[in-house]
This record gives sequence, structure tokens and C-alpha cells, in this order.
Amino acid sequence: MRRLFFLLLLATAVVGCGSNSPKPANISLDQIPASPAGGGSLTGEVLEHIAASPYSYVRIKTSKGEVWAAVNEAQIEKGTQVTVSNATLMTKFESKSLSRTFDEIYFGSLATAGEAAGAGGDPHAGTATTAATFDVHVEKATGAHARTVAEIWAQTATIDGKAVTIRGKVVKVNEGVMGKNWIHLQDGSGDAGQGTNDLTVTSLEVASIGETVTIAGIARTNKDFGSGYLYRVIVEDAKVVKK
Repeated sequence: MRRLFFLLLLATAVVGCGSNSPKPANISLDQIPASPAGGGSLTGEVLEHIAASPYSYVRIKTSKGEVWAAVNEAQIEKGTQVTVSNATLMTKFESKSLSRTFDEIYFGSLATAGEAAGAGGDPHAGTATTAATFDVHVEKATGAHARTVAEIWAQTATIDGKAVTIRGKVVKVNEGVMGKNWIHLQDGSGDAGQGTNDLTVTSLEVASIGETVTIAGIARTNKDFGSGYLYRVIVEDAKVVKK
């Protein structure tokens, strides 16, 4: 009887704790702090490899257990040691090409030899990010679709799906996340206190911090990438012109 009472008491305590657990708030990728150690990497032996363009899906045996990761399509042999850098966790990710849903999968990029040598840390720590601070004053782009960063934010109610052109300085870059490069632009407009001075852009093209570039892409509002990564406004599939 005592044993039964103890088990019932324990079960009640566990249920009670679970019901009071706070739910995680939505966090956008641009709010993840920079990791000075270059964290967010996975290292281990490849147990399984599935090629499904534009990704390679790999099941990796790490020191903390087996995980799935998705990287840019590559030749990866079973049994080799790999490091996935900029590893970002996605939950309940559905792969249309595989007709399969992964409960948990990390999106990132295959590290180079130098990056792999210094890899480590917790993939939950966020995307490895480079950042810089500038006194930015950039002239507005020209053309029918030209906008400043502040104008993009001010037009979130009507701009979804529209072509836009923005000229600005690159202040932060996240490379190779979910098969894209994530570029942060500022042009001197907007309010830093409200976050309307910074615009996130995704592109297959690369840009370096400190460069002044003109980008052309499609504006999207309330874009939800899953796992709590939500953007009020973002420009996707952008072409990058360096000037």
C-alpha cells in the first residue's frame, strides 16, 4: 500500500511540474547572440547518408548520441568523421522530397578542415555569427522597387510578396544555415531601439561584413521557419550586387 501511495504521489508531482512549465517564446534568428567561441557545431561519425537535392541528410553518431543533420548536397561516405557548423535545431521538419518528418534535425554546413579542428560546443547555443558595429549612412537605392530599411518596416502591412530593392551596409552574416546565407543590412534609417534599423536578407550569394551592397528580392512578412524562428519582415531569395 505504501509503495502504491508513493508511486501515485510521484506521478502527481511530475504532472504538476509539467503543467506549470513555461512555454518558450518565439525567437528570431537575428536575436540569437553571437558566439565568440564559434559554437553550434556537431562532430561525429556518419552512420547514414541520404541524398535529396538540394540537401544531404546525414545521421551522425556524436558524443551525446545520434542526431540527424541537413547540409548542402555533398559526397559524404558512410563511416567518415564530419563536423556540421552553424547547426540550428528544427523540430517536426517535413522533407517533401523524402516524404518524411524529422522529429529533430540540425541545419548547417559542412565545416572545412580548419573549422572542424576548432569545433565544439552545444548546438543549442545558436548559430555561429559574425557581427560588427558601424556608423551607417548609405544613399537609398534607385528604381521603382527601391526602399530604405525603415520604409520596409513601415510597410509591413502591405509589402508581403512584393519585389524590393535595398542598398545598405552588411553588418552581420550567418552563412550556410538551412542552405542559405543570412545577411543583415543597415542604411542609417530606422530606430535601433525598436529594431527597425536592421533588415534580414536570405540569399544563395555571399557578402562580407563592411561591404555596401544593393540587394533585390521578395519581401515576406510574419515568416515562420518553425522551432520558434519568426520574422516580422524578411527579404528572401535576394540577388546581391556589390558597390
